[in-house]
Amino acid sequence: MSNWNLVLFGVYPYIALAICLIGSWARFDLSQYSWKAGSSQVFNRTAAEQRYMRIASNLFHVGVLFILAGHFVGLLMPEALYHSFISTAHKQLLAMVSGGFFGILCLIGLLMLVKRRLSDPRVRANSNTSDILILLVLLAQLVLGLLTIVASTGHLDGSVMVMLANWAQSTVTLQPMQAAAAIAPVSLVYKLHVVLGLTLFVLFPFTRLVHIVSAPVWYLGRRYQIVRQKAVRPLAPRPAVRPAAAPVHGAPAKAPAPGFAMPVAPVKER
Repeated sequence: MSNWNLVLFGVYPYIALAICLIGSWARFDLSQYSWKAGSSQVFNRTAAEQRYMRIASNLFHVGVLFILAGHFVGLLMPEALYHSFISTAHKQLLAMVSGGFFGILCLIGLLMLVKRRLSDPRVRANSNTSDILILLVLLAQLVLGLLTIVASTGHLDGSVMVMLANWAQSTVTLQPMQAAAAIAPVSLVYKLHVVLGLTLFVLFPFTRLVHIVSAPVWYLGRRYQIVRQKAVRPLAPRPAVRPAAAPVHGAPAKAPAPGFAMPVAPVKER
């Protein structure tokens, strides 16, 4: 086992997790207004653009949620638990089929989002570097994940899947030496997929990915809000103003109001 293997797969997971936790806590404590997804939906001007983003977002989020759930169950479930109802080979086949299906869905949605982010002038002008960077990193990670499915067709006995599961379980149980030794024999594409996945934990506190842990579940238990509508009284109609009557020829002029001086024409001296 090389030193690089120990650093990347024995030590780096704990560094990535520490940066993720401490960085997220610091951002939430010091800059809560930046803790958001930064949705660009407001820039949709037509119904077609709204429909395009809805399809892309749904494909991406549905795909990525199933992929994360599959990784969590597949890597952290001990062999003794699933051997009672499924074999290792069948488990790998199930992971390849389900992961490939939802991975393709996620890839289609992500490509649509990347295209919109880079080609729409309004969305591009309101995107910062981290918005574009995290999309590209997710795209690279997703492509690597699909390539691991292709590589898994060369060993359908589930041996590599067991090695990856041993690495994940040894990491969680704080055994870095055993974790690095477990993943050492696997091929390069799996190791790149793991390293880039750990790098996503490093990028997590500094990008829009923080919205993943901000589901508003507390709304389900909060008290009802009482909203009272303020009654607005209608304005009273103004009295109609009658126009002043025109003076009758020969009638005496109306006396001016008190305190009002009428202008007097100058009189020429003879």
